[in-house]
Formats: sequence, structure tokens, C-alpha cells
Amino acid sequence: MTDLNTIPLWHRFELTLTSTIVYDNPPQQATLMAQLTSPSGVKKQVYGFWDGGATWRVRSAPDEVGDWTYSITCSDHANSGLHDQQGGFVCAAPTGDTIFQQHGDIRLSANQRYFVHADGTPFLWMADTAWAAPTRSTDEEWTLYLHERKRQKFNAVQWMTTQTLCIESDINGRRAFEGTDRITLDPAFFQRLDGKLEQMNESGMLGLPVLLWAAMWADAAINAMSPGFALPEDQAILLARYMVARWGAHQVVWMLPGDGDYLGAGAPRWKRIGQAVFGAVDHAPVCLHPRGMIWTGEEFDDQEWFDYIGYQSGHGDDDATITWLVEGPPATLWSHGKARPVINLEPPYEDHIAYQSGQRFSALATRKRLYWSLLIAPTAGVTYGGHGIWGWDDGTQPPMNHPNTGIPKRWQDALLLPVAEQIAHLMTFFAVIEWWRLRPAPSILLEQPGAVDKEHFVAASASVEGDLAVIYIPEGDRIRLQRGALKANLRGTWFNPATGVRTATAENVSDQFDPPTAGDWLLLLS
Repeated sequence: MTDLNTIPLWHRFELTLTSTIVYDNPPQQATLMAQLTSPSGVKKQVYGFWDGGATWRVRSAPDEVGDWTYSITCSDHANSGLHDQQGGFVCAAPTGDTIFQQHGDIRLSANQRYFVHADGTPFLWMADTAWAAPTRSTDEEWTLYLHERKRQKFNAVQWMTTQTLCIESDINGRRAFEGTDRITLDPAFFQRLDGKLEQMNESGMLGLPVLLWAAMWADAAINAMSPGFALPEDQAILLARYMVARWGAHQVVWMLPGDGDYLGAGAPRWKRIGQAVFGAVDHAPVCLHPRGMIWTGEEFDDQEWFDYIGYQSGHGDDDATITWLVEGPPATLWSHGKARPVINLEPPYEDHIAYQSGQRFSALATRKRLYWSLLIAPTAGVTYGGHGIWGWDDGTQPPMNHPNTGIPKRWQDALLLPVAEQIAHLMTFFAVIEWWRLRPAPSILLEQPGAVDKEHFVAASASVEGDLAVIYIPEGDRIRLQRGALKANLRGTWFNPATGVRTATAENVSDQFDPPTAGDWLLLLS
């Protein structure tokens, strides 16, 4: 066994291999697998991937200090020159100052209700929607984007990986793949995204790639650009496996398909694809990103690879849409089946034109959806979206294939939309409480203002022990609590989510609270 190098804990180990022949279409003609054995004897399986010419690579992030070994297998035993190679490396103590270098990769908590780092540190998901940004941005633009989002305290980025309905090619005109029945991959396209993802992680941002965008529209030409919809099952599997092999050692959490309907007749296909992509290998948490107001938790509850429930509350603003969020599946079905974190992956985008009213989502309307999403299910996180960012727009026309969403601000200006700046207040608020103990607690309210007007829906969440509660009041309504619902003598603090200002409550009030002013407020009882 040759000691190739020493890798710090949670950093990326990369093995470069050279095949003895150059295949016509390597991913179609050979499959590379690696088995890595930890110092304690735990075995991990990962895919290898082709990286152009005769070059193949294996990437893995060791999670245990000590001596590791690996063995390589290749489906083309006779010709590849890749089969049955063995070696090892040493994993040393962690180094570096990013949150991932200090605490490790992201996985599920012991109770499977929220996310944690490898060392157990809780991770509150606060993602930004930047679907087209990695492929359409220059290096300088991407650096600016990450700098601003880090300043605003975001810690994750959702992005599309291949050509889709809003991305025809990358900024250099390259496409991830060509063809349908038997696709060919372009390593240069993915090599460029390697750098974008590495920058993301170095900025303390978790990568949240959608592997197979699966939107189905009336326009056949648009559908042809959704690989999750257009590709045959075996080719969709091949494409997704390639990206899992390439980026699985980075700091990522996966979304397998994006923006599709995976229920009923569509479910078996995605169960097969999910099992084929993730069933045989160690992997980061996986979910499905569905179309608006679709709940996948029950349909996929029996899938072992399905780790967290993502949903999209959508871009509507009528009572029915609000009701689906605050009283529908996210609020009522999170406790059904196997415990999993629940994340609203796509609330309405700030400044995006709403489906029903035709008005742009204001800062208040956007904040409402974020805080409702955080408190109507066990708190695990939420995703923000800004119109102008997700399509990486220049401010002259609506995003590609989305004519009714309104002309957005330039992405540089959309970076500074009010709620994007206010995310820092959200993260500051939750950073000082044990948010992972919160569970929806509508019963602590004596009355629900949202029963009359859904825009006034008050979201209440509390610890099982009754020593912590967070209540979001979106329209400045007086709230009254059930006597005895919480522990006595808790201290109350008002928090303004628009400004970050804290104000103590009146000391002589224990079950009735009047927000300091109109508008939305958080009430912390602890």
C-alpha cells in the first residue's frame, strides 16, 4: 500500500487514475467504483467518474482520523487498466476556518428532525435560490454574489446543474450533455462548476444542487431541456450518478429532481431512479424538489434514500395558497411516517409577480412566508428567493421562459432586496435560542387571528418542555395564550424581523401580548 498523502478530516481526498484506452463515450462504456475503509473498519462505497481523455477520478471526504485504505473496481475489467487498484492515505486532524472545516459535513440529527454537522453542531438551513447563477455568472460575478450572501448570513445555495428551462448553456456556450437516447457528457462544463462549488464551500455555503430538473410544460422545446423529464430512465441515472461522483466529496445536500410532479403514476420512475443513484453508495441527504403545493412525504416514505421532505409553497398569494402552507400538508403531515426534516424550498420570490393578484411580493409578504415556513413544522430551515437572482437577470426583460413573472431588477441590485438584507436578522434571532427543540404548538393560542383573514395567521412553536416558545405575528394583532400552556415566569422579548430591534415585553402580562407597533413581530418566550 502506498501512502499518497495526508488529508485533514472532512477535506476532500482525490485519486487520479489513467485508463489504458480512450473510450468513445466513457461513462456509457465503463463504471468505476471505489470502496474506502476507515481506520475503524467502516466501509464506504463511492462512484468514480471520467474527467476527459483517459483521466478518471475518485473523490471522497474522510470522516475519521487515521489510516484509510481503498480498492477500485471497473466494470470493464479487461481493457480499462483501472480495475483492482489499491492504496491508501492518512486522515489527520481538521484544519481550516470555514464552518465545514471546523464541524464537518451536513447530515441528519439523531432524531432526524433537523440538520447537523458531522460533529453534532446544529445547522439551520438558510438557503438562497440562485438557480442559473453558477452556469451564467463570470468568476468575478460569482465572487461578488458569494461575498454579499455571506455578509447577509446565508449558509446555502440552491442551483441548477445542467441545461434547463432557464439555462440553454453556460456562459462559454458549453452544455452539460448532448443527446437523449445515449447522452455524451462534456467534462469541461462540469470542471467549471467544480470551481463554483469550491468557492461556495470556501465561503461557508452549503451547495444544494438539483441533479435532474424535471419540469413539464406545454412547450415541447422547453420540456426537451428538462433532463429529469426528457431523458430515458437509464440516461437520467447515468447523468445523476456522474454528478454525485463528481461532487459527493464537496459540502452538498442533494435534490434529485426539480419542479416536477412525482405523485401517483409518476412516483415509480423516481423511486427507481433514486434507488439506482443513491442505493449502493454513501451519500449526503437527498430530497425531491416538487412543483408548487405538492407533498411527497407520504408517497416516498418507504424510500431509504429519501432523507428530507422538500416542498414548494409556490408563488401564489390567494387564501387557498396560504391555507395550503399554514394549515395544509406542511403543517399537518410532518408527523406522519418516518421522521424527516421539512424544508420549504421555494416560497414566493421577493419582487416576483404573484399569480392571483398580479402584484409583486413585498418585503412583508415575503417575510411572512419565511417565518410561517420555519414555525408550522419542526424548525429546520427555509429557502429565500429574490426575483432577478434566480434567473441571473440583467433587468431588461423577464427571466427566460417566464414572461408573466415581471421584469426583475438587475441581479446586482436584486442582491440587496429588503428581505435579503433582513436574513441577517433572522439568523441572529435563531442563533441565540435552541431552535432545534421547537415543535408546532398552535394549541397555546387562545384564538387564531388567521381564522378570519389568512394574512393574519399567527404561527406558534414551542419546546415540548414548555420553556421556550416562538410566535410569529404577521399583522400586529393582539394575541392571547392558553393559561398553563407554557412554564410560568418566562421572559418575553419582542423582535422586529425587519429591523432586528429587540424590545422587552411588559413585565405584568403573562397571557396577553400586544405587539409594539403594527406590522410583523416575533415574540420570544424563554
